[in-house]
Amino acid sequence: MSTTLTLVIYMAILTWLTLLAASLIRAKGWTSAGTMIGLGNRDNLPEATPLAGRAARTAQNTLENFVLFAAIALVACAAGVASPRVAMGAEIFFWARVLYVPVYYAGIVYLRTTVWLVSIIGLAMMIAAAL
Repeated sequence: MSTTLTLVIYMAILTWLTLLAASLIRAKGWTSAGTMIGLGNRDNLPEATPLAGRAARTAQNTLENFVLFAAIALVACAAGVASPRVAMGAEIFFWARVLYVPVYYAGIVYLRTTVWLVSIIGLAMMIAAAL
């Protein structure tokens, strides 16, 4: 399997983990009350703390960007574009997204935007190499 396709799988895992973490943080899933909320219909979620809000926004942003990344990576692979620039763009995107999660959780505003921009540059590299 190519590096690019491997990174699609890794991004799927990272995306799932951010969604899971957001849910656990919001419900305080490590407590017995939070476990009961998680096992239920989540009708009565507690008010989101600032960290829970950042976790939810991180998960949403990761999901949105994963869709773009997967589409670009899969089209490049289906088209037979095995350029090192596609793989490098995918690696830049992936590692920027890995860094994005703790930076956003920590609430570091300008660094968060910079890390996001680096991930977008990775996507742009993939697109440029695939076209």
